[in-house]
Amino acid sequence: MIRVLIADDQVLVRAGVRMLLQANSDMEVVGEADDGAEAVRLAERHLPDVILMDLRMPRVDGLEAIKRVLAVRPSTRIVVLTTFAEDSNVYAALRAGAVGFLVKDDEPERMVDAIRRAHAGEQLLAPSVLRRVVERFLDAEEQIGGAPRGLTEREIEVLALVGTGLSNAEIAEELHVGVTTVKTHIAAAMEKLGLRNRIQAAVVAHRSGLVDASFRPVRPPRGGAPGNPAG
Repeated sequence: MIRVLIADDQVLVRAGVRMLLQANSDMEVVGEADDGAEAVRLAERHLPDVILMDLRMPRVDGLEAIKRVLAVRPSTRIVVLTTFAEDSNVYAALRAGAVGFLVKDDEPERMVDAIRRAHAGEQLLAPSVLRRVVERFLDAEEQIGGAPRGLTEREIEVLALVGTGLSNAEIAEELHVGVTTVKTHIAAAMEKLGLRNRIQAAVVAHRSGLVDASFRPVRPPRGGAPGNPAG
């Protein structure tokens, strides 16, 4: 059962989302919040797996709420709800650790699918969107995570493929391993590098030279990433 918390200051939005999610046998809405402070409080009380977080809320906004939630529960998957896909705050939210975003007028099925994928640790950004996000992070020259030292060869391979925007299933097919194995490698690499989501992992892959400007993987020399020993 996927435990979901809804945070949005519009009553009708919350009611519509709750109705949509409760129609799915694998989902349970554990709470609703009308501002960021309430979202943080309910997250601490109900321990949701996934939070749908509006960014524009009164008193404490969604961006600050994301930071507060992840500071105490870094395993929580937060999906941003926004009215505009180009909202500049979306990038700040992804930088803070949100795993992806949904535009409020998306198809209902997309929201349900996004929650399942977030819970499974999947990528929530289409490759074209991921490209724009990564490029923006790179242009900002912001330090995210560390260089991929200490990773195994397989973890480096998986990190590079995450950087190209492939899903877990696609990475598994590429490397001829199981999806569970891919998830294990991604989780291990992200923990070693201090990363919160796959978007940050993709940025590290690009900064480390594991992925080129065309979003193709660059096979590292045996023994580690370009210029870095695997340990």
